[in-house]
Amino acid sequence: MHLADAAPGQILVGRGTASLSVILITRNEEANIGACLESVAFADEIVVVDSGSTDSTAEIAERFGAKVVVTDDWPGFGLQKQRALDLATCDWVLSVDADERIPGALRGEILAAMADGACRGYRLNRLSWFLGRPMRHGGWHPDRVLRLVRRENARFSADIVHERLLVEGAVGDLTEPMLHYSYTNVDDVLRKMRAYALDSATQRRQTGAKAGLGVAIARSLTGFLIGYVFQAGFVDGRRGFAAACFKAQETFWRYIAAGWEDKP
Repeated sequence: MHLADAAPGQILVGRGTASLSVILITRNEEANIGACLESVAFADEIVVVDSGSTDSTAEIAERFGAKVVVTDDWPGFGLQKQRALDLATCDWVLSVDADERIPGALRGEILAAMADGACRGYRLNRLSWFLGRPMRHGGWHPDRVLRLVRRENARFSADIVHERLLVEGAVGDLTEPMLHYSYTNVDDVLRKMRAYALDSATQRRQTGAKAGLGVAIARSLTGFLIGYVFQAGFVDGRRGFAAACFKAQETFWRYIAAGWEDKP
């Protein structure tokens, strides 16, 4: 189904006065999508907005009962996630990525928060894996991200990358970790570093932010020192060093790409 053909979904299973839509955007996520959707099978509705996957991502999502919408363009992370949010129909919305998982303990905490309704949104505490190990230092953890919101009070920022879920009203924190299996091998790290750097550079050019060689060197060195030294990335051993280098390199190329001019 294409975006123009999508009809509003229906709540599949009621949960008293609180129902839940899970939303996610995808592209070529067949290695991740099944485990992700299995972990959110407790939701009343699952909405997947796919940007033209060439693998079996859409078919796998449909087997899990998801409403799958395919788009022909890529407007950036923020606007693509807003499309998914616009298609959700339940009272609450949980935004996840294909490489994230909702363990059972967090599921219970999410349902309790929805039933309580004290806040309009809740931040989840994300625990990320880097090259096969969880990262608990270097600025990687705790990593609180706003993901559970009342649909009527929420929207996504229009940022091309590093988009934000915004909510009107009080925001609380859940404690059980959401698992994030993002950087599984070196090839994965390099591929995502390039994508993030280029998307961030495009965003910086659009906003007119300063960039260039001097800024790139200063920002990347500062980022490395903060992550590896002041945020104790060294405690995570060689992975802590590699993670700090990864972030420093992504920062360096982001600023270079944003300010580079083709001249001798």
